[in-house]
Amino acid sequence: MADKSKKNVFQKIAQVFKEVRQELKKSVWPTKEKLRNTSAVVLAVIVFFAVFLSVISMGGRWILDKANFYDEVQPSETSAEITAAPEAIEIEPEETEADQTEAEQTEAEEESAESEA
Repeated sequence: MADKSKKNVFQKIAQVFKEVRQELKKSVWPTKEKLRNTSAVVLAVIVFFAVFLSVISMGGRWILDKANFYDEVQPSETSAEITAAPEAIEIEPEETEADQTEAEQTEAEEESAESEA
């Protein structure tokens, strides 16, 4: 026999919606007049703080302008050197003894070729 305590997913979802609807019926909703008044208060507070924070921001900017906070600073030599793009540094490989003997042999061959000619 089918057990009534076991419900499928759709029955559980339907049960949740029924319970939500029952709880919403128990709620006390404000009247249109009260809703209008509280909305007006909320909007007035938002506008007040928007204006208030804008005035504070502009006042702070004015004070910093008067203190020459935003003036450009001329870079010194050291800071200009640091910020300048680094040039490519070419590192020459150190000559080893094998390279030196090879260079000497090449020079000797060139001298002998010149003397023969």
